[in-house]
Amino acid sequence: MQSPDDRMENLKMTIHENPIQVAIVPTRPSGARSIILTRQNSTVRERYLFLAVATLLVSFVGLLLIVAFSKSNASCGLSLSPYDVSKQTNEHVCLTAACVKTAHSLLSGMDATADPCNDFFQYACGTWNRVHQIPEDKSSINTFEVLADQVQSILRNLLEEPITKKEIPPIRKAKLFYKSCMDTDQIKRIGDFPVRILLDQFGGWPVTKKNWEPPNMSIEVLLGKIKGDFNEGVLSDQWVGPDDKNSSMNILQIDQMALGLPSRDYFLKGKTDAALLAYHKYMTELAVLLGADSKTAATELLDVVKFEIQLANATLTEVDRHDNAYWYHKLTLQELQDLVPQFNWLQYLSTFLTIKIDNKESLVSYSTPYFVEMGKILEKTSRRVIHNYALWKLVLATVGSHMIDEFQEKKIEFKRILLGVQSEKARWRDCVEWTNKKMGMAVGSLFIRDNFNQESKETASEMIKSLREAFNELLDENHWMDNDTRRVAKDKANAMMERIGYPETLTNPNELTKEYLNLNITKDHFLENIFNLLKFDAYQNLQKLRQPVNKDQWTTDPAIVNAFYNPNKNEIVLPAGILQPLFYSQSFPKSLNFGGIGVVIGHEITHGFDDKGRQFDKDGNMIEWWNNATIRAFRERAQCMIDQYSRYRLDEVDMNINGRMTQGENIADNGGLKQSFRAYRKWVKQNGPEPLLPGLNLTHNQLFFLNYAQIWCGQMRPEDALTKVRSANHPPGKFRILGPLSNSRDFADAYNCPLGARMNPTAKCSVW
Repeated sequence: MQSPDDRMENLKMTIHENPIQVAIVPTRPSGARSIILTRQNSTVRERYLFLAVATLLVSFVGLLLIVAFSKSNASCGLSLSPYDVSKQTNEHVCLTAACVKTAHSLLSGMDATADPCNDFFQYACGTWNRVHQIPEDKSSINTFEVLADQVQSILRNLLEEPITKKEIPPIRKAKLFYKSCMDTDQIKRIGDFPVRILLDQFGGWPVTKKNWEPPNMSIEVLLGKIKGDFNEGVLSDQWVGPDDKNSSMNILQIDQMALGLPSRDYFLKGKTDAALLAYHKYMTELAVLLGADSKTAATELLDVVKFEIQLANATLTEVDRHDNAYWYHKLTLQELQDLVPQFNWLQYLSTFLTIKIDNKESLVSYSTPYFVEMGKILEKTSRRVIHNYALWKLVLATVGSHMIDEFQEKKIEFKRILLGVQSEKARWRDCVEWTNKKMGMAVGSLFIRDNFNQESKETASEMIKSLREAFNELLDENHWMDNDTRRVAKDKANAMMERIGYPETLTNPNELTKEYLNLNITKDHFLENIFNLLKFDAYQNLQKLRQPVNKDQWTTDPAIVNAFYNPNKNEIVLPAGILQPLFYSQSFPKSLNFGGIGVVIGHEITHGFDDKGRQFDKDGNMIEWWNNATIRAFRERAQCMIDQYSRYRLDEVDMNINGRMTQGENIADNGGLKQSFRAYRKWVKQNGPEPLLPGLNLTHNQLFFLNYAQIWCGQMRPEDALTKVRSANHPPGKFRILGPLSNSRDFADAYNCPLGARMNPTAKCSVW
């Protein structure tokens, strides 16, 4: 679970595909020594000898494979890009071990028999998708998560290292939490006793009690305690974060809550929908495990499902919620009380906030219409149903995610229907994931110790500078934006802050220790550790109320494979976890780095100017700085992209992509690709052409687009595809290849695609 600050800020950030572990595949070499883990008792000489022999073997095998692939690739008739002055036969070819392995990695995913001008997804990913079957414990598999899998393996080794006396408390706490998670024998011995005690503290879960009586606490106090102690919003969600219209000050913010299923659509398909039936079954089975009668639970919890269906109907759709400015509603607590008189907001909020408030307290609502309807629903719903629902949400957030044995078996049955997952993943993977999510800065300090170098940070900073220049050049060339708006847009682009790798506080033991000072972790009580972490997360966020925003503070964990743009701070964040192959390596040709991390950087820059980001100025304040004519021109171009992506059909479920819901990501993908290719060509002009990779018969312009595409190789189960169509802001990987490349004239030139070909349509969409 992300901290509240992270979670709510990331609602306004871009997030790539959800982390999914994949099988080990050939990867490109990294300049960082951290990728290779050596035995602690080996000598330096043994290590170098091993590496030398391994490098020679890989190079020899790679050369043999490249010869074979080269013959196959030649048959597809690709010619060199017009950008390259010299022909491959006359240009220097790189034959180092790094170049051979890089070429082999690219070739091993391609289908060289496919026509790149007809289906670049098949051309770039055909072999990869054929070779890699979705593991039983996954709902999908894709190359984007190869790096996440590698990072997770590195973290496992770090967390399993013995705890030493020299280690600072945060590191000890992270390792203790991981060990408590891995100690399944102890978890079994304790059983569900802590959960039953917990439920009794909240008045008991009515469905598990034969003679349940409402406790001497109001619904507002009950929900407030669940929020304050477990960071779980039952009927609504709350957090403290920068005011969108005054980004220098933290303010209380409220929104509709997360439902028990991935999107509201699941609740609106009818009571016979397979996912909704599975949800009710899962709810019932967990109640039975905690003491309920099966028949009584099935009947009683059906009322809970009906209640949640009403709430889902009242929520705003993700498409509707795209316009931050429209839904931003600043009001006092008294004004909210007048709008929703059925719920005592002051009592509810006072239960968990760390400072005293009154009805004059200001807050920001992003779902006011939902809250009005929520009040009406509460008025006609019994206390028993509301209490059952509240404790179900608590059980789902704690027991459902973290218990083992029978609880785990029921979770897998539910996930099989919802996502197509057939089995649970290895315990260590869950434990690494939870440790990194819940103690990300502590784990990050371990990760950067041996897995990140300063050279990567400097190179990334240089690339951000070149991408920013490319974006500004594109601003100068666009004809739909007036001069005044263009000038302010440049000011915003130039003011973007960059955060690369990790915060410097991670190298300061005292600062890191202070961050986790109030967190208690023991080695023997995993569930209690979970409870403590949830309460710690809530406290860390809520204590910021009325405090000025620290715009220098990092809110993103370092050891994750992702990148972000935060509009309230107008900043780009590139965590250490993503500055690795497949996205980046010091030993990669620049064409691959620009096609990888370069496009990611451009993507994040463009988020500052997509349908949401454009509403914020250079200081992170939501203000309308575009004139009406420019807004109309932007929307016309965005509509072209909405229509384009809405025509893409996902074969797994025979449904079309929601182009409106994914428009922000699509605008960013297209803009990032264009910026990064321009920046790469500028680099070539300044530094000269790079040596070609052996055996590929591809120019570096072509390699740029190939590397971009191979990041998105992958496939998914039909159930997961349905979830993504209904709820994801990102299109599936296939369309992150086909969409931007078919809009790119640079791509068409690089691969000599004739006008009118599928990958070079006459009509193209372009926003930035």
